Amino acid sequence: MNLFNVYPLFNINPVKAQGSFLWDNKGQKYLDFYGGHAVISIGHNHPHYQTQLKKQLDKISFYSNSVQNELQTELADKLGKLSDLEDYNLFLCNSGAEANENALKLASFHNGKSKVLYFSGSFHGRTSAAVSVTDNPKIVAPVNYDERFIKSEWNNIEQLETVFENQGSEISSVIIEGIQGVGGIMVPTVEFLTKIKELSGKYDAVLILDEVQSGYGRSGYFFAHQEFGIEADIITTAKGMGNGFPIGGVLIHPKFQASNGLLGTTFGGNHLACVAAIAVLDVMKNENLIENAQKMGEYIEGEIKDLPHIKTIRRKGLMIGIELDRDCSEVRNSLLYNHHIFTGNSNDKAVLRILPALNIKKEETDLFIGALKTVLENL
Repeated sequence: MNLFNVYPLFNINPVKAQGSFLWDNKGQKYLDFYGGHAVISIGHNHPHYQTQLKKQLDKISFYSNSVQNELQTELADKLGKLSDLEDYNLFLCNSGAEANENALKLASFHNGKSKVLYFSGSFHGRTSAAVSVTDNPKIVAPVNYDERFIKSEWNNIEQLETVFENQGSEISSVIIEGIQGVGGIMVPTVEFLTKIKELSGKYDAVLILDEVQSGYGRSGYFFAHQEFGIEADIITTAKGMGNGFPIGGVLIHPKFQASNGLLGTTFGGNHLACVAAIAVLDVMKNENLIENAQKMGEYIEGEIKDLPHIKTIRRKGLMIGIELDRDCSEVRNSLLYNHHIFTGNSNDKAVLRILPALNIKKEETDLFIGALKTVLENL
């Protein structure tokens, strides 16, 4: 049997990782400034993370959600405190797409409506409803397409108001990323988010903040939308939540009522996943990683903003989009193959996406800054 060939692969086979570095099977060392799509939040193989997972392996790895699991309670308590959302409730699942599926379903259960408003440039996942609110026709199969899903332009308040005026009574929820990642590090304006909140309240629509990539300290706030003082009805999270161990979460405002069987999952919230997520929160708190994300993000921007071929820098914390005056692929490949640094791209072909671990150090950022300077000056 062969693998189903859906991924364009770099000819690199990582076999070891530590902190912000990877090593391939030939012994070549790489600086990781992408974290596998913002998944690596506290660095590869952090000692506390490793220790906690190894301890749990000696106890119990998994049992279903038909029994009590005190690790889920501990995770919810610590997440509530660090995110300053202690009055919310937590539903655990396995991924960002699954979190968004459950958020959309919960919203529809709540108000009995079926239409969903989403925005241009969005990416919310590849599962049924999540991909229907993702702005990429190439990955929306005919079975996923439905007129209930309404697209509006990003940061366009006038169009937003028109959509609500025409269809507000039918809109169950509005889903928006705290910062668009795949879309090219696009930051919503405070006016846009405020208007979405206002109209959602007026028309009894549920406001879902997809913080799968922009959450968990990535933006310099625990969740990106918190910078603007916006209260979401539902918040979804995943990626950095488990530092590589698959886990997702739905943070649910107390106005939503739970009932037996309303939501469910086989693997979500298992013992190993909870231990991984608890370890991430412990490290984030003890090492002040949210503050470090803001500090190192500012440092990187300050050092590269005047380099040639850079048009704009879109940044919140360590979620950075470097817009070039050309397709970024040449720069990305040069960084990878000539300087051994992983970076990312986006649906905007000109945007180089930078998503290092939140505990990145100055010495490591200087390696990236120096390499980027060399590449851009030699274009």
